[in-house]
Amino acid sequence: MSELLTQFQQEQEKWQAQISLQTNFALNDIHLVAGVDLAYWQEEEQEFGVCSIVVVDYQTMEVVEEVAYHGKISVPYISGYLAFRELPLVLEAVKKLSVVPDLYMFDGNGYLHVRHMGIATHASFYLKKPTIGVAKNYFTIEGATFDEPDKKAGSFELIAVKDDVYGLVLRSREDVKPIYVSCGNWIDLETAKEIVLHFVKKDSRLPIPVRYADLATHRKRKECRD
Repeated sequence: MSELLTQFQQEQEKWQAQISLQTNFALNDIHLVAGVDLAYWQEEEQEFGVCSIVVVDYQTMEVVEEVAYHGKISVPYISGYLAFRELPLVLEAVKKLSVVPDLYMFDGNGYLHVRHMGIATHASFYLKKPTIGVAKNYFTIEGATFDEPDKKAGSFELIAVKDDVYGLVLRSREDVKPIYVSCGNWIDLETAKEIVLHFVKKDSRLPIPVRYADLATHRKRKECRD
């Protein structure tokens, strides 16, 4: 385990030095946004996982394509290194896409990670596309402080450790539980927030690509287990 942990640490350090929190595209260039979500289950002594990707048109909000990939999990869970378990499934699911998303939105964290290397950030270096992390729950960062946002939709508060802004807690809809938004890569936090809010509709606090991917993953996991 120690050898594996050292390998993971070295890879995270390599990518960490290449993270860019600057937007490298114009919003007019965003046509297709992919929502990505994963789920796991156990069969006897073997763990399995499934990754669903739902591609949504930025303007019409219509689903363009949906794919999924499931397989055995060989990487053990280590806190702070979840991306190493998830990435193989993500990349196999991406291979099944017939369209090329302009941006990927993950059900999980990106820069909002103890070493700024959540799945949204980690995966970006393999996907070669801008990414955003959208988490339903807060992943505790030692030393991070933030206030609860106002109840009004669109209200937010930054999550920071001293002067390092990790992400933000966002009230995507009025009087609902907030979500946690962070940059993945090649995007700034304000643009990430704008894109997330663009996709939030009345039936969910989650942006549509992530919401649809979450629903698809639960369906696929049930199908695989039945």
